[in-house]
Amino acid sequence: MRALLSMALCFLLALPAMAQETPDTSAPDRSATGGAQTLEDILARQRGEQVDSSFRRNATGNPEGAAGMASQLGTLGGASDAEVWRALRYGLEDVKVSAGGPEARVLIQDSGMWWLQFRRGPLATYGAWLLGGTLALLVLFYLIRGRIRIDGEKTGRTVMRFQAVERFGHWLMAGSFVVLAITGLLVLFGRMAIIPLLGLEAFSTLAAGSKWVHNNISWAFMLGLVMVFVMWVLHNIPNRTDLKWLAVGGGIFSKGVHPPAKKFNAGQKLIFWAVIVFGASISVSGLSLLFPFELPMFAKTFQILNDTGLPQAVGYGALPETLAPHEEMQFATLWHTIMAFALTAIILAHIYIGSVGMEGAFDAMGSGEVEEQWAREHHGLWLEELQEKGHAPAPDKATHPAE
Repeated sequence: MRALLSMALCFLLALPAMAQETPDTSAPDRSATGGAQTLEDILARQRGEQVDSSFRRNATGNPEGAAGMASQLGTLGGASDAEVWRALRYGLEDVKVSAGGPEARVLIQDSGMWWLQFRRGPLATYGAWLLGGTLALLVLFYLIRGRIRIDGEKTGRTVMRFQAVERFGHWLMAGSFVVLAITGLLVLFGRMAIIPLLGLEAFSTLAAGSKWVHNNISWAFMLGLVMVFVMWVLHNIPNRTDLKWLAVGGGIFSKGVHPPAKKFNAGQKLIFWAVIVFGASISVSGLSLLFPFELPMFAKTFQILNDTGLPQAVGYGALPETLAPHEEMQFATLWHTIMAFALTAIILAHIYIGSVGMEGAFDAMGSGEVEEQWAREHHGLWLEELQEKGHAPAPDKATHPAE
């Protein structure tokens, strides 16, 4: 009881302090500065608070109220130098260029600082934690669970799991993605990690080469993505069997547990759809970066999201529906990197389970043939289908070595 009374007393005593700390959202009096920004505006931005900049955005001169050009204090065209630059900053000046599209008319674009700070700060930090945490969890899982072995006695017979064209599509996509991930990480973390180690000239050569490789090998990834989707989409449609697989965690966490599965189990289906969705998103945003200013997509996307009310529901407010060409590119680079981080973490888990994590799994994409007992334990329903079609020997018809 005393503890509750103490907490209540502390809360009441804190109310005046909380009231004092509540930020004043009313517009400051700018009469003393003639409508220009005040010290409070500067301090509010330093505190990270949102400042309404309409008082500067709209102060771009008034030709009708300007003094004559030949008169004392007359201004050229009714706008001072500061007002001209302010109009350029906020995209309100009617800029005419002799060559180039809308992007050439953007002379000042100060939102680029926000993009740079986000890219160097939260994006790089959280992305590094995601990949590092994924690797740490995989190592921990291996130390606890060990390699998932084939429980039953091996038969010495193999079953064709993936044809040559399927393996080609898989390795085309997988190999190109690994190269894209490495070169992308070099470009993102180069200034922070590589320059201090190798110097500016070495990083310059490495970054230029990474960019060239990244841009050109991306076509191989997109081709492999299309091939994998066409070949395997029908096998990755969810069904009731997947619920049974998920209910026991696919037997990954327990020895001797082998839930029924068809050609692809629920875990593989999750990876498949993650690769297709994230890979398609990476490809679309990548095309926007390969052809700068030609494929704007975020202004229209933000408009659709605003119509659904989702940004407002989560507290972000309305997203900007009018973006400068350079802002479109900045959003494309951020989204491209976020999706790439997420897919890389998923692929790391996929690489683990398909190599050191499970005995016999690599054979499926190596030679294309898997041990019959492996197929029985991990894809029993699929093996039964093959046996019914005569594509695999039935258990009672399997040949046995002579005694």
